[in-house]
Amino acid sequence: MLPFPSIAALRARYPLIERLIALQPVSWFNPGIAPAAEALADVGLDAHDVAAASARLARFAPFLARAFPETQAAGGVIESPVVPLRAMQAALAARLGREIPGKLWLKQDSHLPISGSIKARGGIYEVLKHAETLALDAGLITEQGDYAMLASDAVRAFFGQYAIAVGSTGNLGLSIGIMGARLGFRTTVHMSADARQWKKDKLRAHGVTVIEYASDYSVAVEQGRRQAEDDPTCHFVDDENSHDLFLGYAVAAERLKKQFETQGVPVDAGHPLFVYLPCGVGGGPGGVAFGLKLAFGDHVHCVFAEPTHSPCMLLGVHTGLHELISVQDIGIDNITAADGLAVGRPSGFVGRAMQRLVDGYATVSDDELYRLLALLEQTEGWRLEPSAVAGFAGIVPALEQARYAPTLANATHLVWGTGGGMVPEVEMDGYVARGRDLLGREV
Repeated sequence: MLPFPSIAALRARYPLIERLIALQPVSWFNPGIAPAAEALADVGLDAHDVAAASARLARFAPFLARAFPETQAAGGVIESPVVPLRAMQAALAARLGREIPGKLWLKQDSHLPISGSIKARGGIYEVLKHAETLALDAGLITEQGDYAMLASDAVRAFFGQYAIAVGSTGNLGLSIGIMGARLGFRTTVHMSADARQWKKDKLRAHGVTVIEYASDYSVAVEQGRRQAEDDPTCHFVDDENSHDLFLGYAVAAERLKKQFETQGVPVDAGHPLFVYLPCGVGGGPGGVAFGLKLAFGDHVHCVFAEPTHSPCMLLGVHTGLHELISVQDIGIDNITAADGLAVGRPSGFVGRAMQRLVDGYATVSDDELYRLLALLEQTEGWRLEPSAVAGFAGIVPALEQARYAPTLANATHLVWGTGGGMVPEVEMDGYVARGRDLLGREV
């Protein structure tokens, strides 16, 4: 039950809700944003925690290189490029009829190895951390030893005594499932109705148990949690509250900082960085934003983007109710083509931890997601799934904020492309065709 006397009272107190209910694209920039030096304390984690996560991933690099040949060239490091979007920037400016000052870039988490989405960061990290804990406790490895031996049949048999469960709309399930199964865990992914069939098929091909539900994300998570409660050998990956997932995502920021340094991209008071992150339950964008604030302080501004049919984080933070309110509570159906973002209730942990660190929120329609992915493919040749291009919707709202105006000419705009690298070609062709059709109707 809502901690408000009625939805009418909620709507009266927060007029923005009327536009959310009407499924209109909206933006809201946080009046409670605070200096990073002050607000980072809200998170309950710090730079030492992120450094420990980074060190753990480095220890696992030999294992990853052996277990997943696609990571060998990078020495077992799971990382994505950052690329300029000059043609896309020009096309967006022409389409919008306005200049986009600064330079536009894409972070290609859409093409991360192993699972082809941003979830290869947090999801894989949590599985590895759990595996490390079990293996250290059993005396199978030491932190100074060669983790490549974790790819052996004997170790797989050891992990086979244990189970991993997760509830997912798709991409997190892929990351957890593929890594869990490769290590030898009995892995179950509880998948919501909006999850794509190809993702379910891919998981089953890796030996993962997939349980499907006719309901949405929240039911899949509830069932995964219940499985773990009933099985003492089962580790539940809690997408709503996990600090380990959060830290796995946060490691991305320091790596991005090095990538920008290599490419000569400054981030300072005169050269602000704007990062646009698609948001579902909040763990991925929240963790990345936390890392970015640690790496760049007040010189980085983070904007979360959500579908008009699933604006759960915006609703939770704007009202201050966080996980106590869902989009269904105000009559929104949570049905969207952006399956990775189809979440009705936000993470209370992320909403509260990041509420003074995230600059703004924007929503975007499904049709606009298709237009954006088609425009990106047309101008740059990159193919991303609908949810992965949501970040583009945050650019104009950010440009319209007077607080940023003095330094926009030298700004860097980074859209975090969160998925799409493993979408089957025939399905991607369908996305692009629909987007081209919608773009054609604009002429």
